[in-house]
Amino acid sequence: MQGPRPVVLSGPSGAGKSTLLKKLFKDYENVFGFSVSHTTRQPRPGEVNGKDYHFVTREEMQKEIDAGEFIEHAEFSGNMYGTSKGAVQAVQAQNQICVLDIDIQGVKNIKQTELNPIYISVQPPSIEILEKRLRDRKTETEESLQKRLTAARVDLELSKEPGLFDLVIINDDLEKAYSELKEVLLEEIKKTEESRKS
Repeated sequence: MQGPRPVVLSGPSGAGKSTLLKKLFKDYENVFGFSVSHTTRQPRPGEVNGKDYHFVTREEMQKEIDAGEFIEHAEFSGNMYGTSKGAVQAVQAQNQICVLDIDIQGVKNIKQTELNPIYISVQPPSIEILEKRLRDRKTETEESLQKRLTAARVDLELSKEPGLFDLVIINDDLEKAYSELKEVLLEEIKKTEESRKS
């Protein structure tokens, strides 16, 4: 695959991945791009096909997975989700650093491919703080909150595997976390900006 190395960001819901990414996208306009994931779930109101997700049927998606067109895929509550090679290539073709926000299972799947991304895990300082952040959002039912916390515990346990991530960011201070993130990406950011000029 040509173009800058992609970035795989992983970490439990509430660790602060979205906040860090928003800052990155704002500070480095057009340097980063999201790969658009595929899903078999129905679009939610306001979601746009090809922008939020590629909405496909289970049959279509299974056919492409069988053909080896997916870097990673998983099933959540009866729906399939995944990242296709084409989605990553589309971002790289625009000379952007492709950002993949992926769960720990996906990270392990990507390790089996030739993608060669920079692996970063964003983690909360503790499960207690994570729980507080999720509660403060007020977007979860108690049941879905407990599910997320259980998933987070598994996620944090699995992410201790040596060599799985190039960088683990403990997000207890946003500015500090952000400068750690920028530092590890600086080389790719420079390369991208330079190849733009040429």
